[in-house]
Order: sequence, then structure tokens, then C-alpha cells
Amino acid sequence: MSEKEALEDAKLNEEQTKENHVKLEAGDEAKHAEDQVELDGHERLRPTRLYKRRWMIVLLFSSYSLCNSYQWIQYGIINNIFMRFYNVDAFTIDWMSMIYMLTYIPFVFPVTWLLDKKGLRVVAIVATALNCAGTWIKVASVRPNLFAVTFLGQLSCSFAQVFILGMPSKIASVWFGSGEVSTACSIGVFGNQLGIAIGFLVPPILVPNVDDMDELAHHISVMFYITAGVATLLFILVVFVFQERPKLPPTQAQATANSIPPEQYSYISSICRLLRNKPFILLVITYGLNVGCFYAVGTLLNHMIIEHYPGEEVNAGRIGLTIVIAGMVGSLICGIWLDKTKTYKQTTLAVYFMSLVGMIVYAATLNLGHLWVVFITAGALGFFMTGYLPLGFEFAVELTYPESEGTSSGLLNCSAQVFGIIFTICQRKIIENYSTLAGNIFLCVFLLIGTIITGLIKSDLRRQNANLLAKAAETSDCQNGSLSVPTVIHEARF
Repeated sequence: MSEKEALEDAKLNEEQTKENHVKLEAGDEAKHAEDQVELDGHERLRPTRLYKRRWMIVLLFSSYSLCNSYQWIQYGIINNIFMRFYNVDAFTIDWMSMIYMLTYIPFVFPVTWLLDKKGLRVVAIVATALNCAGTWIKVASVRPNLFAVTFLGQLSCSFAQVFILGMPSKIASVWFGSGEVSTACSIGVFGNQLGIAIGFLVPPILVPNVDDMDELAHHISVMFYITAGVATLLFILVVFVFQERPKLPPTQAQATANSIPPEQYSYISSICRLLRNKPFILLVITYGLNVGCFYAVGTLLNHMIIEHYPGEEVNAGRIGLTIVIAGMVGSLICGIWLDKTKTYKQTTLAVYFMSLVGMIVYAATLNLGHLWVVFITAGALGFFMTGYLPLGFEFAVELTYPESEGTSSGLLNCSAQVFGIIFTICQRKIIENYSTLAGNIFLCVFLLIGTIITGLIKSDLRRQNANLLAKAAETSDCQNGSLSVPTVIHEARF
């Protein structure tokens, strides 16, 4: 190629780049065929872009996840009050929390398939619709003889949760750049944790332990009406605001995943590949052990606190709040740390080990008779135990790329629900037959097992490798004089 021809070719590429940039800023949806062809033996990179709208999407998801997770613990944290109002035993009220775990197990695979086939928007609408319906069913259940109705409302909300738990990593991958996916996933999980925190704090305040049944019914009704109003508002917002995906993908890894023809994708084959992925299977087990312990502690917290500190229902809620708020801080810090360092294996192992340490300290100090000590140890436990949640999601996506994020998240959550039910039932029996200390030691043993298994997981960061290869290809093109079409254009308009 002559010097004149080279100059003309470079000028043509520059003009094409400017033209594409203008079209991208204007929000043009058209794909440029030349983006997919080769020039001088080099495949051009697909255009990518980050939209400001991504923050609205993840915050809206976080909000309706909050509304749903709040209801998971709203019965359990005032266990003794609902036992008296509906005239049922403690184990029955435990099932108002465990039903969230039970419904997830058989329905996670159909819902994950729906997420892969229909996308984020359909799943978001179904989730908020079920959650909204459940809250209004509860409004109609505020009579002592209508426990079956309130259980039906909780069942509807538990179905909604199946459509929610696998979403954070999917939203992060579809909408966010490679340098912020872990932070975005943490924000998605943040809403779930904040909902649990509110579930620990608000019900003991709204529903005091009064003797008059009519007054108690009024307090419960107010709580249910507030929840229904919030759930209805969020359903409307999702219908009118929530968007399926950005017009252009945020990363080369996502662009590659989007380019796979639907007819070449098999959901069953994807699950089979995941089940043959040994590092991922080890992560599924360890994630289930850790989160299952958290579910057991959350469900039985009121029982454990009241046993050692009678009449402290409100403080039991505040201790639960402390656990989750500390975990939210831990989640955000871990998410930012992962985006900066990409040390998935080391961070996951360190946080897991500290969860074990936190559980041991919490178990040893619960019966000392000083509530302020319990607040401190519970906060330390929460910082690491609930801070682990987004780490598991993001590590799974790295280990399983380019498999669907919803599928890997679904398997993680399914494991957590199974262990959550087992641990909750076993720990209650141990507490009733022996002591709260014995019940907490039971959980410590499984956290120790989880820590050891986490150390055996091979760190194969497939998504990060895909993005690095794409960047290397781009650098190679530039060095060879072949200019690629636009790479990431940060903070584009809606």
C-alpha cells in the first residue's frame, strides 16, 4: 500500500469513527454491518456504550427487591406477637420465613429459563406484580381466624422472590462496564439487604406487644397497608420505566454474549456445562453454607434474643438491623474492592474466614447479659456474612462466563435456600433441646467446612480474560494502523 493510499485509508477510518460517534450520541439503534467484517485481517470491535440510564435501572430493581425482602422477616422478627394473634405455634411462624426458601427451590429453573428467553423486563414486571398481589392479600388477612389468608399472601411474595434473586449479576452484566460490574451487583444486592434491615427494624415499632387484640389488629393492618402502598407504586414504576437492555452493549464480553444466535443456545446444555464446572460446583456448596447460616440466624434471631433478654423485641429488631446494615457496608466495600483489584478468590476466602470468626464471637458473647456487646458482635458478623453475598454472585459469573448470569445465580440461590431450610429447622431443634450456644456452634461447624472448601476453588476468571483479550486486540489493531470502531463512550445520554 502506497503512502498516499495509507493516508486516504486513515482519513476514511477517522471520518467513519466520527460518524459512528455522532450516531451513538443520538441514540441510533442501527447496527453497522462493517462493524462485524474484517479489515486487513483484523476483526473490528463491536461498538459499546455506557448509558446514564443504567443507574436508574439498578436503583429501581434495588427498590422492589427491598420491598420483597422486607416481608421475608416481618413475621419472624415479632414471632411471639403473631403467635398470639393467630393462635399458632412458633414453628408455624418460622415457616412464614422458610416459605421464601421452599418456593425458590422448585421454581428457580423455570424462572431462570424465562429470564434467558424473555429478558429482564418481563421478569421484573412479573416479580413486582406478584409482590403487589401478596401485599394486598395480607391486608385482607388481619383477623385471628385468617392465618391461611396471610400465609397465602406470604406465598405470593415468596414466588416474587424467585423472580428477583437471580437478577443483580444479570443487570450488572447487561448494563454496566467491566470496571463497575461488581459495584453494580453490590448495589443490586444492597436493596435486598436494606429490605431485610427494615424488616428487622420496622415491624417491632409498628406492631407493639399490646394485650388488646383489637388494638393489635389495628397495628398489624397499618403495617400491611403501608407495605401494599409501596409495592403498588413500585409495580407502576417498573411497568413504565424499566427497560430490557441498552441499545448498545456496555462491554466487548457482553457484545460477544449477545452475538450468540438464540437457536444455538440450549438452557439444558448450559446447566449441564455448569454442573461439570468443578470450581463453580464448589462455589455453589460454599455459598449455600454461608447464606444458609445467615437465613437461620435471621429467622431465629427473635427467639435467641428473647430467650436471653426477655421483653426486648424492639432491641431484637435493632440487632437484626445492625447485622444487615453492617453487611450492606461490607457489600459495597467488597464490590468496589473487586472492581479495583479483581482478586475474586482471595477476597472471597478472606470474607468467608472472617464470617466464621464473627459467628464464633457472636455465639460466645450472646449469653453474657450485655446487649451492647451483642450489638457489636452481631454487627461484625453481619459485615462479613451478608457482605459475602455479592462476592458469591460475581465470582460465579467469572467462573462460568459466557453462560447466562441468571442461571449461575439461580443455582447459587437454590443452594442457599436448601441449606437455609435445613439449618433453620436443625438449629431450632438444637436450641429447644439444648441451648442457643449449641445451636450457634452447629452453624460454626458448617462455616468452617465452607471456608476450607473455598480455599480449594480454582480461580478461573473467564469474563475478565475475555475483556482483556478484547483490549489486546484493540491495541494490536491500533499498532498495525487499523483503527477500530468506537470503544466505550462513557456516560452517554438516555
